[in-house]
Amino acid sequence: MQQLESMILEGTFKPGQKLPPERELATQFEVSRPSLREAIQKLVARGLLFSRHGGGTYVSEQLGTSFTDPLHDLLSSHNEFLYDQLEFRDALEGISAYYAAMRSTDADKEMLTKRFNNLMQVYEKNDPVLEAKVDAEFHMAIAEAAHNVVLLHTLRGLFNMLEKSIVANLKNLFERKESRPVLLDQHKAMYDAIMEGNPEKARAMAHEHLVFVEDSLLEMSRQETRVERSLRRAQTQPV
Repeated sequence: MQQLESMILEGTFKPGQKLPPERELATQFEVSRPSLREAIQKLVARGLLFSRHGGGTYVSEQLGTSFTDPLHDLLSSHNEFLYDQLEFRDALEGISAYYAAMRSTDADKEMLTKRFNNLMQVYEKNDPVLEAKVDAEFHMAIAEAAHNVVLLHTLRGLFNMLEKSIVANLKNLFERKESRPVLLDQHKAMYDAIMEGNPEKARAMAHEHLVFVEDSLLEMSRQETRVERSLRRAQTQPV
């Protein structure tokens, strides 16, 4: 039971994921199948796992949902809190990148490379929704590579909100064509620093990335305000 709990905590088994067959798990844990079954039943009783009749055992999809409705929708529907989200991401993802550079294993680096390559491929399609999805997956791969379960589950609990904020950011930044190559370069700098095992550089690159996004959005907001002010002034001028 403790081994299963640890694998859920460390993110080996993710919310909604189906567990391997009993025989495979019993062999892996070096226990009898009745012992494994008893452990699974205890975790089901605690709400960590659930079973589908004839369909196996799954990790509860409710894990890490403390930032969902109604707070999730409330934050997502108010653009003025977008900058609060970016500040929060700056704090958490800087630490995440730092520890990822320090602790990532070969398997972590393989997954991070896969996520980065996906981001590079989607970049050419100019689809903000799809790009937001792979962008968030790239950042989550960094969190997994940090090997801090509290940090991982905090970010995973915010995953949907994170994805929506990235969609909002990209839709706005798409209006400035010069921004997107900069964003891609910043993601590559984060990736390179982690692959090189340079924690300080990784944290600095994560900070630089999020500060750029925040500054760009603030400048666009100011420009929009100036345009609206000019339009109002023009509408009040006598013909």
